[in-house]
Amino acid sequence: MISPVRYRSGFVRDPSTYYELLEPVAPTGKPPVMMVTGGTQSGASYLVTPDGRPGWAHTFVARGHPVLLCDWPGVGRSGDLPPEAVGGDTVVRGLARVMREIDGPLVLLTHSMSGAYGWKLLELEAERLLGLVGVAPAPPGNMGVELGRLVSETALRKVVAMPAGTTTIELDGVMRMSLEFARAKKIGSGTRFPGGTAFEAHYESLQGVGGRLTWERTNIGGIQLRVEDTTRLRGKRVAVLTGTNDTDHPKALDAEVVAWLNAQGALADFLYLGELGIHGNGHLPMHETNSDEIAHRIMDWIDALQ
Repeated sequence: MISPVRYRSGFVRDPSTYYELLEPVAPTGKPPVMMVTGGTQSGASYLVTPDGRPGWAHTFVARGHPVLLCDWPGVGRSGDLPPEAVGGDTVVRGLARVMREIDGPLVLLTHSMSGAYGWKLLELEAERLLGLVGVAPAPPGNMGVELGRLVSETALRKVVAMPAGTTTIELDGVMRMSLEFARAKKIGSGTRFPGGTAFEAHYESLQGVGGRLTWERTNIGGIQLRVEDTTRLRGKRVAVLTGTNDTDHPKALDAEVVAWLNAQGALADFLYLGELGIHGNGHLPMHETNSDEIAHRIMDWIDALQ
């Protein structure tokens, strides 16, 4: 059941970035939540689950939180950009301009690849952020964590061995996962993704990701975005949420992210789902059969900020 919402959408420029704002019909005073997708997805991924249930955007609105969605620059409704022209700095600039479309502080929720952009936004837009939730987030580039091993390279082609399999990245092209690679990365050993043809339907909805962005995400040789002024993280509330069966995010890795944040003076909590009695989630908890339960765990954390 989808609750009635107030809705508006629009674009910001330089770079073109499309956004949607969903608000409860009756204002509640709860902070807005800006949901940023991981790579290969658009903002639509928070509107509906692969098995047709209302997505996190509607679940959050039903509990009183306005929700701001967007498509990364160069992705979906934001319009086309040459893949070699879109780096993490481009995405961060677009996201920051979308944040300014609403008044007052908000909570930023990132997923996977966009975790790297969230840490940078926490540095650059600290005054606008009441808190940040990173769902299986890419670590800050400062930590030096590399997602895979460089097998071979030319000027514009990188072959990288990753936990989910070996992939070739064309820096001036668009990265598209094979069905097998996507299944290994997004579900892995998880048991919570809807059955039947749900994953195939999810796969068909995926967006391509620019090769430059994909290469940056590996952080091989320290190429990912870094937090330049870590003093901006002091006192900022952060939650890192991780499932028990996420191929690229073993518990120890995301625990290190939390430890690094706290070492910079942030107030970071680790919401490891196994320790909350929730097991079987892979890399896409917003799409899995217990998505509502996890959404409410996140909102419990957010509501405690006020």
